[in-house]
Amino acid sequence: MTRIEVDTPHGPARAELHCAEEGRAALLLGHGAGGGFNAPDLVAATRAATDAGVHVALVEQPYRVAGRKAPAPAKQLDTAWLAVAEDLGERWFDDLPLIFGGRSSGARVACRTADAGDALAVLCLAFPLHPPGKPEKSRAAEIDAVKNPVLVVQGERDAFGRPEPAHNREVVLVAGDHSLKADVDAVHRATSEWLGRVLRLID
Repeated sequence: MTRIEVDTPHGPARAELHCAEEGRAALLLGHGAGGGFNAPDLVAATRAATDAGVHVALVEQPYRVAGRKAPAPAKQLDTAWLAVAEDLGERWFDDLPLIFGGRSSGARVACRTADAGDALAVLCLAFPLHPPGKPEKSRAAEIDAVKNPVLVVQGERDAFGRPEPAHNREVVLVAGDHSLKADVDAVHRATSEWLGRVLRLID
């Protein structure tokens, strides 16, 4: 594991790199609004990716590096994320295909930036389709805009709702709520199987 700092237009971000033995692609994973890299679903997805031959970069947004708890506005999150993706692609991942992903807020960032960042695919852990109890405030447009393969791993009792499957989007329901910590083995398994299918696209 290697920790690095990356300059972005909104201050320094950090990345924690977990390298596979033979990297065929690289997965960038973003954290939730108030959480860090130790979220059980991020740990499970990281393990699944490195086992599948995919490098992983866990990306910490500048607001958290600066010690702030409140998330930055969406545009700042997206700009910082794309700056990190560009830097890692040039310095560490040597033009490997990039897969974007994250949990909750990080999944939204991954979806919004997938096109601009030329992401091969997007992994969404606990995508927050709407605020709890407010289904009318849907964020479906963010995930619907992704044209490449998408995996959504969602808790069956997630108060933030869940996206529907689509022609390019798989939705896997696992036991538990928005935290996805009730069955991390299921998160690992779903991620591993999906990555296997995504990697076949580049072989």
